[in-house]
Amino acid sequence: MKKAVLYVHGKNGSASEADHYRSLFADCDVIGFDYKSDTPWDCKKEFSGKIKELKEKYNNVHLIANSVGAFFSMNAFSSDDIEAAWFISPIIDMEKLITDMMKYAGVTEAELEAKKKVKTPFGTVLSLEYLCYVRENPLKWDVPTHILYGENDNMTGLSTITEFAEKHNATLTVMLDGEHWFHTDGQMKFLDDWIRTTR
Repeated sequence: MKKAVLYVHGKNGSASEADHYRSLFADCDVIGFDYKSDTPWDCKKEFSGKIKELKEKYNNVHLIANSVGAFFSMNAFSSDDIEAAWFISPIIDMEKLITDMMKYAGVTEAELEAKKKVKTPFGTVLSLEYLCYVRENPLKWDVPTHILYGENDNMTGLSTITEFAEKHNATLTVMLDGEHWFHTDGQMKFLDDWIRTTR
């Protein structure tokens, strides 16, 4: 039986990050997804094309998704596409993240509705179209999922990730003193051990 692991990177990430997971999924072909879209509606089309291509070649497809890559994946995939998923620091409540950024930047909904797009002092462009899409297309996720979360994640609160895990029957592993971006030697060792114990 041919099995694949699709790796979906986060913002400013790269498909080459998939190389790290090859030894952890030695029985699978590990494929990094170099997607180009940056909105959930465009990603849905691009991701749907990618999974169709993989399903023609493989019996089972697993998913590893990082940060916003997890949000894009949940928006595009279902249990018909993915056998099991491993999420690293996933963005699981995009509406809350956007509204939190609006508060931080001092942008009201009325201002966003009037201007359609607002560039924040910290570089992020807030988009009314993006916020409306997120509200009108709530995530429906029914894939067996394992979540790795850093205690000091500045993108998603512990209560938000815990609620999501409970609602979706996902396992949740929290790294004490971990952060949103898993990248140090200690963090990557923790990540590797997490995958080995959840496979």
